[in-house]
Amino acid sequence: MAGTGRAAAMARGEPGLPERFTWRETTYRVAGVIGQWKTSGPCASGSDERYLRRHWWRIVTAPPATMVIYCERQARSRRRARSRWFLYTVESGPAGA
Repeated sequence: MAGTGRAAAMARGEPGLPERFTWRETTYRVAGVIGQWKTSGPCASGSDERYLRRHWWRIVTAPPATMVIYCERQARSRRRARSRWFLYTVESGPAGA
């Protein structure tokens, strides 16, 4: 998801939610955040530690849509190291519609 980031979140060590991004040749602007959460998972080496894996947002966009997007803290592979942002769900129309 190509876009721009928010510096305040990045200063706290969190990924910066893009202000806008392009999906299927349409540029969407983040008009509001409905919710935000994080998910964690076990250590890959088998220790008892848990690691923060993803940051999630449920957003409202312009053009109107409600979407859930997430950012993976660590890239899935070295070959695709820059691919960390994903669109999880899309609902047509604004929130509550």
